[in-house]
Amino acid sequence: MIKHDSISATQYYTWQTYRCAYEVSSPPESDPQATPLLLLHPIGVGLSRRFWDRFITEWRTQGYHQPIYNPDLLGCGESDMPRVAYTPEDWADQLHYFIETVIQKPVILVVQGALFPVAIALTQRQNSDSLLKALVLSGPPAWPIMTKTVPDWQNRLLWNGFDSPLGNAFYRYARRRQFLESFSIRNLFGEPDRVDDEWLDTLKVGAQDPASRHAVFSFLAGFWRRDYQEAISQITQPTLVCVGEKASSISKEGKEEKADQWLTKYLGHLPNGEGKKIPGRNVLPYESTETFVSVVAQKLSHIMSD
Repeated sequence: MIKHDSISATQYYTWQTYRCAYEVSSPPESDPQATPLLLLHPIGVGLSRRFWDRFITEWRTQGYHQPIYNPDLLGCGESDMPRVAYTPEDWADQLHYFIETVIQKPVILVVQGALFPVAIALTQRQNSDSLLKALVLSGPPAWPIMTKTVPDWQNRLLWNGFDSPLGNAFYRYARRRQFLESFSIRNLFGEPDRVDDEWLDTLKVGAQDPASRHAVFSFLAGFWRRDYQEAISQITQPTLVCVGEKASSISKEGKEEKADQWLTKYLGHLPNGEGKKIPGRNVLPYESTETFVSVVAQKLSHIMSD
């Protein structure tokens, strides 16, 4: 993917004995007092912090100078990939440590898709009010998915099935270019021609290490699936919810929900929420980068300059 000149080389920190990777985009004209952005990439075959490269480049192109921190979650990208079943709390702990020890100041957390449960877990940490100034949700899961608990035994059963030779074979199949292209067209992008070589090449590179399957299988097993309604109603930070005009749900629970319903449900439960529909489907920072950047910057300008 395109990389902006202000992005640093890969840096590392140690969390719970694991080496975790991140990058910082901080141009010379950055205001050291400005609130930095912290980007939370989605989980999927070949996905990592590279998902945000277009967003960072467009953010700078539109003239915004805040520092941007772009980490790889454990199990993804250039971070270590232990063979464990990851939960939202695991990744929230990693991010909590990252904010406190690396960034060392409050952030605006920008979250893609079904990683919203990780952000929720982060808001439940004891000092979250001093770490998170605002949240941006890009294409969060349909409300019925976020309010239905999947039994832990079912998650474990699925994980055990994935964590097997059969699961390994499935992952090798799922990282084929033809499968990635078909899946992206069916489930992620509003316009098929937006599924370009840049997207597919990035996924291919990101999926080369077979150990990257553990994070993907943790997500597919559903360790993040539970009823978050009460937790969402307790999020006090300003929260911008961006939903694609062609938003769709991969899970059957949210199949019938349209973009307007998506927003209505979230805004009805977020104490300090604001919503916006923009062109695209489910990967707005990549498919509708220019519009997504403009909306985020406009809605949060007063927070970023604090």
